[in-house]
Amino acid sequence: MLALLVARTGLAAALAVTGVTGVTGVTGATTPHRPGAAPGPDRPRAAAPAAPGDPVFPGLGNPGYDALAYHLAFDYREESRTVEAVAEMTARSTADLPWFELDALGLSVHGVRVNGRPAGFALHDEKLRITPAATVRRGAGLTVSVAYSADPRARLPHSGWVPTADGFALAGQPDSAHTVFPCNDHPSDKARYTVRVTAPSRLLGVAGGTLTDTEEHGGRTTRSYVMRDPAAAELLQVAVGDYLVRERLLPGGPRLRDVVPRGRAAALGPALDLTAAQLAWAEQHLGAYPFEAYGLLPADTDDPAAFGFTGLETQTLTLYKPGFLTRPEPLIGAHMMHELVHAWFGDSVSPRTWADLWLNEGHADYYGMLYRYERGWPDGLGLTSLEANLREAYSHGDQWRLDSGPVAAPTRAALFDSQRYAGGVLVLFALREKVGAAVFDRIERTFLSRYRHGVAGTGDFIATAGEVAGQDLSGFLTDWLYGTRTPPMPGRPDWTVTPAVPGGPGPRTAPQGSSTL
Repeated sequence: MLALLVARTGLAAALAVTGVTGVTGVTGATTPHRPGAAPGPDRPRAAAPAAPGDPVFPGLGNPGYDALAYHLAFDYREESRTVEAVAEMTARSTADLPWFELDALGLSVHGVRVNGRPAGFALHDEKLRITPAATVRRGAGLTVSVAYSADPRARLPHSGWVPTADGFALAGQPDSAHTVFPCNDHPSDKARYTVRVTAPSRLLGVAGGTLTDTEEHGGRTTRSYVMRDPAAAELLQVAVGDYLVRERLLPGGPRLRDVVPRGRAAALGPALDLTAAQLAWAEQHLGAYPFEAYGLLPADTDDPAAFGFTGLETQTLTLYKPGFLTRPEPLIGAHMMHELVHAWFGDSVSPRTWADLWLNEGHADYYGMLYRYERGWPDGLGLTSLEANLREAYSHGDQWRLDSGPVAAPTRAALFDSQRYAGGVLVLFALREKVGAAVFDRIERTFLSRYRHGVAGTGDFIATAGEVAGQDLSGFLTDWLYGTRTPPMPGRPDWTVTPAVPGGPGPRTAPQGSSTL
């Protein structure tokens, strides 16, 4: 994410599959339902494994199972601008489960089935607690089907919906995918996705991955998509609207697919034409692009409240504000590279916890800045070299650590502050200066290869760096990532840090002079 400003066939038949009708519940209040009643006063709650306990979002994610795949069906109703949906999760249980939970918020649930049988459910806080008819034993397969309705315009504490005039798009990062579909909404539990999107035939329903089937019936069209590689729930993209699809093949590279508002296609064309060269540059630095497709989705809305950032790295189809992409290349190129690099750092290799976000944002900003300065484009401070930019950023290091915490120890309120972006870049630059450019490049490629299509944390990066460099880097990187004071920059004895002052100056939410400005 960049420049955050504020922290199956026939859906009616699919709904009927649940075997329960006429019962709805909206998350936020406890809404128990029988059969197989959820735990209550007359049925004591059985013990369940402890919650995963993400250090930034301790309530996010759920224990007791490993999600393997999601099969999602979205039916957009133009008259009401709402969505009727079915979400099916297949998983493997990792404990005996007399009950278990999915993350869910703002969804009106009509019914739940577990392994083909009606199940009890209760909505509370941001959880959908499910009680199967029989305990699911450890190691057993688990198929959960949830029929529900959602309103992309609903006012919620947070939302992954981006409402547009004739549909929606998704922006689930960091903790809002479960406002779109019930899921295990934590990046450590990646899964594969198939998505069916039904909409009036004059509109286009699109999702990340590859289009595999199109069906038309009664003025409505259903399109089916498959994502070849696993994804975190927060990286799913689904959109409906009056869009055009622009596809082209790169020799030896991935398929390029852009989804563009029909009325803006001409204005957006120059930005879309930049992608092929950007992809070639990124592959030179990071290796082969890790997915089957890449493209841009400028969501068809100019509402500043629709989403509070400029771009978001939803897997294989990056979300953008359309107005941003109509600017000249020197004003958007580094930002576009930032989002593209997330395909490697963030999408293919996802953070083990949200405290590891610097691995995403620091790397994306680092390569975005390299791309900028190679071309001589001035940044938001008027600087035209990486070293000049980082010397300026370095001077704010102690203030950022005071205001936003160490680079790899964010709070929820400070998650998307400068520390995860420019602070992360400083860590990477310090490592490069410590071990040399050639070793640094080997560290990067080894890390990407080792954790491809998986998850990795800060400790994994530290271990990989030390292994590849052939030296113990744990103390060096621990100081940079967890220290409350900014360490000396290797080889730069003239770089100084301005003393921190409580409440003192220092940009918290926009990396100083980086591609996010």
